Amino acid sequence: MASAFPEAMVTGHESMVDSMENDPKDRHVLAAAVHSDCEVVVTFNLQDFPASALAPHGLVAVHPDGFLLDQVDLYWPAVRQALRRQAASTARPHLTLLELIAQLERIRLTGFAAEVRRRWPDLDQ
Repeated sequence: MASAFPEAMVTGHESMVDSMENDPKDRHVLAAAVHSDCEVVVTFNLQDFPASALAPHGLVAVHPDGFLLDQVDLYWPAVRQALRRQAASTARPHLTLLELIAQLERIRLTGFAAEVRRRWPDLDQ
């Protein structure tokens, strides 16, 4: 993550980790979110972030599929551009847009993939 998204790295939250009340192996994630004044924790592991642990900090946990569907609704042109860039930057193997969407389906982003296909009927061109 440090090389792909260096701006997403958080420090200074370490002293908060032990006070978090979610799953112990993910307390560092919640502490970083609280320290960074986030509103949403995007995770496939929703069970590790119960509402009772998030609510005192004004946070909610959202599955990546739901988060991406919200982005499609709010920022469709930017999502299309991001998908184009992502497909163009893949290597070994190089992925077409259709192959990229199929990969996203395989990692449980099925709603997002279906919505992209619905909104972008000429995706394969």
